[in-house]
Amino acid sequence: MAGDDEDVAPEMIVWPLERLARLVRSREHDDGLNPAQWEALRYLNRANGYSNSPGALTQYLRATKGTISQTVMALERKGFITKTERIGQKRSVSLMLTPRGRDALTRDPWKHLAEGVGSLGGKTRRRLAKGLKELLASEIARGQVKSFGLCASCRFFREKGRSADPAGPHQCMLLDVPLSKSDSQRICIEHEPA
Repeated sequence: MAGDDEDVAPEMIVWPLERLARLVRSREHDDGLNPAQWEALRYLNRANGYSNSPGALTQYLRATKGTISQTVMALERKGFITKTERIGQKRSVSLMLTPRGRDALTRDPWKHLAEGVGSLGGKTRRRLAKGLKELLASEIARGQVKSFGLCASCRFFREKGRSADPAGPHQCMLLDVPLSKSDSQRICIEHEPA
């Protein structure tokens, strides 16, 4: 179809993205949470065990330490997360979702948008995914911020690099640690695109 390949003004793409984000954000005051708290829960749900710290959350959300501190305290007080000291690292904290936090994510306002995306045709989804991935990479480069990509897409990832290791079978060459299949599908603060 010729209409599918016609030039579209950039604003005609950006404006609907802005409106979609605003519509979803307006629903992020449900469940006794605010948008920053929802974002923190989503991040912690996707982060690997090396990236579930307040510092990594601060970098991912591009927020101030004070904002993240308040967000973490509120989520902990409400029973959505727990904060524990990392084993062998005195001043390092690990943030983990509680069952209540995981349950809240089943009602995540962004899930409705994901369902809408799921109803698009396959070709449209693939094109949209490719275009958004390129836009995100461009904004990450422009802002000179960490990519927080999936371990499996990182230059330090070695598939089956620890196939004999029970904690493996993959390996992070940067941290020299084994990665399970599940770990390889999580986001990491140390990610560098392959």
